[in-house]
Amino acid sequence: MTDGAATHGAATGPSRLLGPAEVRALADELGVRPTKKLGQNFVHDPNTVRRIVKAAELAPDDVVVEVGPGLGSLTLALLPAVAGVHAVEIDPVLAARLPATVADRAPTLADRLTVVTADALRVGAEQLPGATALVANLPYNVGVPVVLHLLAELPALRRGLVMVQSEVAERLAAGPGSRAYGVPSAKLAWFAAARRAGPVPRAVFWPVPGVDSGLLAFDRRDPPPGDRVAVFALIDAAFAQRRKALRSALAGWAGSPAAAEEALRAAGIDPMTRAERLGIEDFARLAAV
Repeated sequence: MTDGAATHGAATGPSRLLGPAEVRALADELGVRPTKKLGQNFVHDPNTVRRIVKAAELAPDDVVVEVGPGLGSLTLALLPAVAGVHAVEIDPVLAARLPATVADRAPTLADRLTVVTADALRVGAEQLPGATALVANLPYNVGVPVVLHLLAELPALRRGLVMVQSEVAERLAAGPGSRAYGVPSAKLAWFAAARRAGPVPRAVFWPVPGVDSGLLAFDRRDPPPGDRVAVFALIDAAFAQRRKALRSALAGWAGSPAAAEEALRAAGIDPMTRAERLGIEDFARLAAV
């Protein structure tokens, strides 16, 4: 979830950003108590949302998908910078209030907002027309699947900047050979090149989370040749027993250790290496054998 501030200098005028007092007042008005189930931690620091919008490197013609807009902090920061924002909110109370918040604090920008009351893991391209970027303070419990789902569903989504749990950002940005590299890293690499984009202090959230947060930036790139479903199934199989050599780890996938070794050798991969050593191109080549 999110909440915070807006940029200045747009031709239609800036938004009036939400600070700690405004966030609490809105929550009280709505009877909202942030829940762990929905991963709700509202950002109440205007400087943080300004920083996010700046780091996202958005163009004036971008159409942004924001997942979990919450009380509207990041939404208000995004609207002056882009052509439109699709705010995807699963909580119907928050979704119903967001247009009024924008109308009150950024009246000249209200027509740039579209609220989609839905689970971000179930939305498709028809609900998010023209989307070119993802910028969001993602709920901690669904950060990875939301990013992968939206990249799969929205081929025009070219880049993104998301706030996630710090260790999740580390895993998503990790490359082959590192301890953090695993299923999320490899699957994201199918779609995009990712990098860490800085830490976010706990104090900018209400309630204060028990974990550190970080920013992850990504830029879409062409995937390697092959079938994504088949490649992702192979990645899951390879990392299910990540401490084993691939000859053993992929025995179930291939039918036997001997068949796995044959496939690995055909793909030019040492059968005794481990999954964490393979890049997405290696997985794609192996899946195609």
